[in-house]
Amino acid sequence: MSIIKENIASGIELYVNKLNKFKTVTINVYISNKLSDETAKFALLPSVLRRGSFSFKTYKDITKHLEDLYGATFAYSVYKKGERQIAQFKMEIVDSTYLKEDILEESVKFISDILLNPLISNDGFEQTYVQQEKEKQKNIINSRVNEKTKYAVERCIEEMCKDEDYSIYELGNVDDVDKIDEKNLYEYYKKAIKRLPIDIFVVGNVDVDNVKELFNNYFKVERTNVDVIPDTPILRKINKVKYVEDKLDVTQGKLTLGYRTNVNPWDEEYFSLLVLSSVLGGGPFSKLFMNVRERESLAYYAQTRLERFKGLMLIMSGIEIENYEKALEIIQKQVEEIKSGNISDYEIDSAVKALITSFNSIKDSGTQLADFYLSQKLSHTNYSIDDFINKVKKVTINDIVDVSKKLQLDTVYFMTKNEE
Repeated sequence: MSIIKENIASGIELYVNKLNKFKTVTINVYISNKLSDETAKFALLPSVLRRGSFSFKTYKDITKHLEDLYGATFAYSVYKKGERQIAQFKMEIVDSTYLKEDILEESVKFISDILLNPLISNDGFEQTYVQQEKEKQKNIINSRVNEKTKYAVERCIEEMCKDEDYSIYELGNVDDVDKIDEKNLYEYYKKAIKRLPIDIFVVGNVDVDNVKELFNNYFKVERTNVDVIPDTPILRKINKVKYVEDKLDVTQGKLTLGYRTNVNPWDEEYFSLLVLSSVLGGGPFSKLFMNVRERESLAYYAQTRLERFKGLMLIMSGIEIENYEKALEIIQKQVEEIKSGNISDYEIDSAVKALITSFNSIKDSGTQLADFYLSQKLSHTNYSIDDFINKVKKVTINDIVDVSKKLQLDTVYFMTKNEE
């Protein structure tokens, strides 16, 4: 699975992964920003750019053009990897070998036009588009609390990382969104498109040289003083565990434990950490599922999640509110069991099999492949998916115990009912 890399401008890198297995070609453009810099403006840009460009002035024009490209799809998202805020633009088109014409060139022209030739009116973006997208962004920010399971994890992270940039929500806050208008957003865009790092991944049955030529021809932008986004700090010593409680309109409690892993994204120990997380809360074989959910009947769900680029491990559970202390005790006991080496061969084998299934599923999606290789770039590694599989296969019980000793409980967050 060879990836060809080309620098098409300062801070703009093109990666082409030629694969014959897909019937579509995916183009993913990732623009990166330091999470603390103009977070709300950066988050608003993709939705405004998606509304219209110089060549396609309305959403209707864009939709019509995508239909003309045999039902191509175009979407965007904003998220974070560590303290790096990322705007992703994704386009998926039919592989031209299945068509009577080659649509790759038109697709590269289209995505270049959307990103580099925005619709401008009176030295700013189209006012109506900006106002409408601001309202949508504020609604998303304000409605975070409605998704209680997800919100509990976000609140735990906010409290854990209170004095760190990672606590910042990827869409910013309402006050900052309110300050945006069509003119200051356009001024920010002009600076961002010149200076922020851009990574482009093309995956599918394509001619590599042709892809390079197309992006060199169409993705042209003047670049100056390209920003260098530093690696997110990972190592952190915890002196005292924080206990945080939110009282909300809920009937089921949400208990989240936030651990510092003290493992960098590029460390060899990361593979041991992957297996540890899977053993602890990666499926129906895991310690949390078997002991907290099944044996003790203390949780509706109990699972783990790793934040690789911030060095966090989160244990998430939904419990009866009156079971808080008992659930907290049993959950922490499962972590201590791992630290003591009380891990069965069945647990390790099942954990590794689950990870391998997850890794292999990445191979079935052009966009997931692009995200995987972006993560390799950001972690300064050059692993393939098969490398990941081989690495986790080699993890031993001693490796798991060793990496578990680095875990430090930072924050216990509990979402409980409002008594009023």
